[in-house]
Amino acid sequence: MLGLTIVILLPDLAGVCRYRNITMNQTSSVTDRARLLYKTQIGWRRHLHQYPELSNREFKTTAFIGKVLKKCGYRLMKVNYPTGVIAELRGKDKGPTVAIRADIDALPVTEKTAVPFKSRVPGVMHACGHDVHTAVALGVAALLAEQRNGLNGNVRFIFQPAEEMPPGGAQYMIASGAMKGVDVIFGLHVEPQLQVGKIGLRDGAVFAANFDFDVIIHGRGGHGARPNLGIDAIVVAAEVINRVQHIVSREIDPIDPVVISFGEIQGGTARNVIADTVRLVGTARWLSEKLNGRIPSMITRAITSICASYGATCEIVDIGCYPLLKNDPAVNAIYRRNWEKLFGKGKIDLTDPVLGSEDFAGYLERVPGSMFRLGIMNKKIKADRPWHSTFFKVDEEAIFYGTALLTAATLDYMENGGK
Repeated sequence: MLGLTIVILLPDLAGVCRYRNITMNQTSSVTDRARLLYKTQIGWRRHLHQYPELSNREFKTTAFIGKVLKKCGYRLMKVNYPTGVIAELRGKDKGPTVAIRADIDALPVTEKTAVPFKSRVPGVMHACGHDVHTAVALGVAALLAEQRNGLNGNVRFIFQPAEEMPPGGAQYMIASGAMKGVDVIFGLHVEPQLQVGKIGLRDGAVFAANFDFDVIIHGRGGHGARPNLGIDAIVVAAEVINRVQHIVSREIDPIDPVVISFGEIQGGTARNVIADTVRLVGTARWLSEKLNGRIPSMITRAITSICASYGATCEIVDIGCYPLLKNDPAVNAIYRRNWEKLFGKGKIDLTDPVLGSEDFAGYLERVPGSMFRLGIMNKKIKADRPWHSTFFKVDEEAIFYGTALLTAATLDYMENGGK
């Protein structure tokens, strides 16, 4: 084949794409191009890891992402929210529009790893891999920008804030038009229980629906030595916590996975004072569509009845719900086909569904799509701690694998006319 001069976008470590003319004797494979970009993505990921930002506060992260995408020739769409980025690249030829989503927020966790690029923000850490998701998506954006004149369609990137804080940032991206004209959406999530160099797929339900709620119990204060003259909100709260667990064990089919947990309890001022107010912070998760709507009503009924039996009153505040996340089998088939073309067979695991929740599900209510699990485990470097751990680590080689797969899957979907 005769030598061909093309333009390739190479983002540097500062997040600035620069154009270079490179002469190649044959078309580079997706894996070759992804490997060429890998060190740059490591720089992006480590920068994001050192400067994590909590949900709805991702201002510097938003600016960083926008700068990279603008240098790569993407059009930034208006986002009707303080944080988050929606960017589009239109191909030369008509075809489907593929959306790729990455979440960008961090967690209120103090990092205890010893990596040289550990978080520099006290009490905030990328402990769920969103820095990896972002680095992967930026890499895919850069690689697809190389192919702009050969794209049989359009690609839209959604860098979403506030995945970790219900009601979640997906709703704001959708309200900003992120899904307008989209035919399919791709997503990924790092998996610390899956070896690096592997991905996990599963059709149907993979992440739980959830109901996050606060309970404020109002009793009547008094002296600890005369509890009969008050209504002890702490005692009522204890009964509420116990009663709600009976929903799972006595009102739900044992075949259906359900969990209801309380993560915070706040109340009382002194050891000899009957508390007049207690606040509980809870979450419920389930994997069966038939329980949608039922779980919140069961929780409400149980709490109000317990409070009434003690003469207390209560407020139940609906913080937000994420839908059940169900992967489309046809989209999983695209992942499988392209992964095996790139890396061979025998490197895809059937992953179990989990009772964690993900507002990627909100996009899937509008178009077909799927979220694959990206293996990040490497026990030699202790990259095997669970999501949200203070010692959470990843094998950064996963960034290369995720970038190659999403790039190949996007090109495949476009070239096959949305199939």
